[in-house]
Amino acid sequence: MPLEELTAISSVDGRYRRISEALAPYFSEYALIRFRTEVECRYLVALSSARGLGVRRLTDVEKRTLEKLSNISLEDARLIKQIEREGHDGIPATNHDVKAIEYFLKRALRGTTLEDTTEWLHFALTSEDVNSVAYALAFSAALTEAIIPSFEGIQRELDALATRHGNAAMLARTHGQAASPTTFGKEMMVFSKRLERQLDQLRAMHLSVKWGGATGNYNAHMAAAPEVDWRSFARRFVSHLNDGRTVKLELNEFTTQIEPHDSYAEYFDCMRRANTILLDFSQDMWRYISDGWIGQRPKAGEVGSSTMPHKVNPIDFENAEGNLGVANALFEHFSRKLPISRLQRDLSDSTVERAFGTALAHSLIAHQSLMRGFGKITVNVSAMRTALMSHPEVLAEAIQTALRRENVAVPYEKLKELTRGKKVTLRDFAVFIDALDIGKETKKRLKALRPETYTGLAAHLAKGE
Repeated sequence: MPLEELTAISSVDGRYRRISEALAPYFSEYALIRFRTEVECRYLVALSSARGLGVRRLTDVEKRTLEKLSNISLEDARLIKQIEREGHDGIPATNHDVKAIEYFLKRALRGTTLEDTTEWLHFALTSEDVNSVAYALAFSAALTEAIIPSFEGIQRELDALATRHGNAAMLARTHGQAASPTTFGKEMMVFSKRLERQLDQLRAMHLSVKWGGATGNYNAHMAAAPEVDWRSFARRFVSHLNDGRTVKLELNEFTTQIEPHDSYAEYFDCMRRANTILLDFSQDMWRYISDGWIGQRPKAGEVGSSTMPHKVNPIDFENAEGNLGVANALFEHFSRKLPISRLQRDLSDSTVERAFGTALAHSLIAHQSLMRGFGKITVNVSAMRTALMSHPEVLAEAIQTALRRENVAVPYEKLKELTRGKKVTLRDFAVFIDALDIGKETKKRLKALRPETYTGLAAHLAKGE
C-alpha cells in the first residue's frame, strides 16, 4: 500500500500532515541525516584549525564545498540509507546509520582537493557525539522556528481576550459552586501569565551535548594526539555552533558514551507544564461554551452532528485537549526514560529520541486547534451578567467581611445562617442589613452592593497590572 495521508498509520503523518509537516525539516529521517552530515562537515573544518594536530588548513573554497555538501538533498539521503542497508559502489552495507554518512562523505570527496582529508572525517568520535549534536541542532531549530512561536501566538490571543473583556463581570465557580465574581478578562490573564512563566523558562534553558568519544574521556583523541587540548577544542566547537542560534547548545564535559539527557528532561517537563496549562484552558473554555457564556460562530458548510442539525460543537478545544494529552504522555515518558542508561550506555534512548517529532507534532496540532478556536468564539457578556445576577448570595462574603470591620459580633456565622444552602435575594440582604446596629452610611454602602460590580481588582488584573 503506498504511503500517503490516507494510508499513514500515525495521524501525525496522515490526517494532520498539513500541520505536522512544519516539523519535517527538524525531525524527519531526512532531517536527522542532514544534521548529522552538517556536524561531520563542520567538525572537519574545525579540525583543520586545531593547532598541532596535523590537519592541513582548508581554503575558503574547500570550506564552502563542505558547507554545500552538508546541505544534502533528498536524493543524497536516499543514497546514505542505501549504504546503510544494502551497500553502494563497492561500499558494503554498514547496518549503522552514522557510519553510512562517513562513507557517503568520503565517496563524495573523491577526486576533489579535499580527498587527502577524508580520514579525518569522524576522527576519534563515537556515533553518539554526532547524534548528540545533531539532535540538539534539530531540537534548537524546532523550538525557535515552530514550538516557541506557537506558544507565543496562543499567549497573544489570551492577552487580547484579557484586554477586550477585562470588565466583563462573570460568576466565578470554586468546587463547581457559585463564588465571588471575577471578570472573563482576568481569568484569561491568569492563563496568559501562567504560560508566560513557562515560556520564560523555555527560552532561558540550554541543550547539553557531548563530544568526548566512546566513553566521554577523549581516550582515542589523547592516544592519537596527546598534544592537543581536546577539552578546549570541544568547547570552541560547540560554542561556534551557537552562532545566530536562539536556543543555545552547551557542552557537557562529564558524560558516559551518551550525554545523560537531563537537559532534554528539563525541556520536556517545561513543555509538559505549558501544555497542561493549555489543557486546563481548553476544559474551562468547553465549560464556558456549554454554559452559553462563550458563543461559537458557525462555519459555513460545517456539520456539528450527523443527526442533530442545530449543534455547534466545541471541537477545536476538544481536539486540543486530546492532542495535548498525547503530547504530554510522550513528554512524561521522555523525561522519565532518557536520563536512565545502563552503565556507560545502552541503546534504549535511540528509538525514544526518534519520537521527539511525534510529541512536538501533537503539541503543534493542539496549538493550531486552539488558534482555530480563538477565531470562532464570541464572549456573551449578557449571558455572563444574567448568570451572575441570579446568584446574589455571593455578596455574603463582602457583607460579612465589612461587618468584621464594624466590630459586629460573629458576622460570618450570621451570614452563614442567612445564606448557606438557601436561595436569597437582594431584598433579603437589605432586610438583614437594616436590622444591624451599624452606621447609616455603612448600611447604605452595603445595600448598594451588586454581584455584577463586586469584582474587586479584576479589571486591573486583566491588564496584567
